[in-house]
Amino acid sequence: MADDIIFDYRDPLIGVITIFLLIFIASFVTYSLSIYNERKSRKEYRKLLERFELGNLKEDDYIHLYSTYNLPFDSIILLASSFLHKGQHNKAISVYLALLEHVKEPIKKEELLELLGEAYFKSGMLQRSKDIFLKILKFNPRNKIALHKLLFIFQHLNEFKRADEVLDALDELDENTKKERIYLQVLTTINDPIMSFEKKSVSLLETLTMNEKLERVIAEFLIKFNKELFWKNIDRFNVMNFIDLLWYLDFEDINWEKVNQKVILEDIYSAKGYIDKSVKSDNFELNILIALKNSTTPSELDLNFEFICEKCKKNHPIYESRCPHCESTLSFIVEPKLGKATLNLASLL
Repeated sequence: MADDIIFDYRDPLIGVITIFLLIFIASFVTYSLSIYNERKSRKEYRKLLERFELGNLKEDDYIHLYSTYNLPFDSIILLASSFLHKGQHNKAISVYLALLEHVKEPIKKEELLELLGEAYFKSGMLQRSKDIFLKILKFNPRNKIALHKLLFIFQHLNEFKRADEVLDALDELDENTKKERIYLQVLTTINDPIMSFEKKSVSLLETLTMNEKLERVIAEFLIKFNKELFWKNIDRFNVMNFIDLLWYLDFEDINWEKVNQKVILEDIYSAKGYIDKSVKSDNFELNILIALKNSTTPSELDLNFEFICEKCKKNHPIYESRCPHCESTLSFIVEPKLGKATLNLASLL
């Protein structure tokens, strides 16, 4: 009976067990090799990062990391972006161009093209940037990033008709373009090569009521090219929106008759030291300076200005119509602050 429970070597059960055993061994060996290769790759990857300071990797190293070590695409882009943060635009461009030769997926290619176009834009190569974003739109006409970038580029290049076409495309994508259209209208007027300064001035004043954010742009134009019309219409402006422009005006460029009719103007120029009319001001900074001007104690305090984006809350030392951080239009507000006298950066531009 003992013989009945002994497996014969030809028993089918032995074959099944053997097959499962071989599968297990093969799986174990394959798994072990994959673990070994992964650890080896990670070790080599760490050695590579040790050889180079992060952000100073050469262009070929990024390709090596992506194609050899299978480093995730997002990680490669993050590493390459360190060039942009350091202002090394040409290196970033080289990395993006090299990666485009290896990346096959359409979505990743589109992302790379967006980054490449942005790098060209930041490096001042607007024509190349324009070509890249136009190329993106050939494959994806609904790419909002490309459309917004082209809007900025066309404005920089004074191609206002094409900028208007971009706004039409954004309208079809349900984007709110109202402020951009008004701003484009103002830019078109200011840069019209045929229209006289007088006609431009009148046209700009007519658009003043469309958006209070236009005050600064229009006031700056009038102060430069039509001071008489500016002072004639000073009551239409909230002067605190461009107090820095008034602060840096030369004495002879100021209409003192208009100043004497407006309290805030008296406060500004009393604090500046041009006149001695105001005893105090509702504005804190102006009030301090007026008090110091009226005292016998000499002071080195002066009024300085910073510009804060209402959208991203970033500070900027000079006014720009478009925030360089978040690229929102007409989003800067001027904030006066007390400090030592500094060079007027705006007057140098």
